[in-house]
Amino acid sequence: MVKCFILLKLIINILKIERKEKKMEVATQYVISQVFAIIMYIFLALTYYMKDRKIILVLGILSLIASTISYILLNAYTGIAMNMVALIRNIIFILDEKKNGKKEKNNKKDIIILAILYMIITLFTVFTYKGFFSLFSVFATMLYTYAVWQKKANVYKILGIPIGILWIVYNVYVISLFGVILETVLLICSSTGYMLEIKRLKRSGNTVEERI
Repeated sequence: MVKCFILLKLIINILKIERKEKKMEVATQYVISQVFAIIMYIFLALTYYMKDRKIILVLGILSLIASTISYILLNAYTGIAMNMVALIRNIIFILDEKKNGKKEKNNKKDIIILAILYMIITLFTVFTYKGFFSLFSVFATMLYTYAVWQKKANVYKILGIPIGILWIVYNVYVISLFGVILETVLLICSSTGYMLEIKRLKRSGNTVEERI
C-alpha cells in the first residue's frame, strides 16, 4: 500500500514537471515569435521612408520572412498563408520590374497578374479560414497587394493607414502583443506623415489628387 502511494506520488510529480516544461516551452516560443515580430516591423517601417519601388519590395520580402516565422510560432495559419502569397507577389513584381524596367502605368499584363494574385489569396483563405477575425489578414494582404502593385510611392504610404488598422485587429486576434504595439506605432507614423504631406501640398498650392 505504501509502495503504491509512493508510486502514485512519483507519477504526479512527473506530470507536474512535464506541465511546467510545456508552459516554459510555450512561453519561450511566444517570446521568440515577438522578437521576429519586432524584426518584421523594423523592415516594414523602413519601406515608408523609401521612394524606390524595388527597394520597398525587397524590404517587404525581408519583413514577410520575419512575419511568417512569427505567425508559425503563434499557429496563426491564415496569417502564414497570406504571407506566403505576399512573398510570391513581391518576387513576381521584382522579376517583372527587372525584366521590363520601371513603368509609369500598369498595363493589361499587370492587371492580369493582380487578378491572379487575388484569386490565389481567395483560394488560400478557403483552406485557412478560422473565423471572421482571421479575414482581417486577408483584407490587409489584398489592400497591401494593390499598394505595391500600383506605381506611386505616395499612394503606397497613404494606404499604409487602413492596412495598419486591419493588421492591428488581426494581431489582437492572434494575441501578438508586440504586433499590436508596433503596428499602432507604425499607424501613427503613417497618419502623421500623411497629414504633413497634405499640409505641404496646401502650402505649395497643389491638391492631394494632383500629387497622387
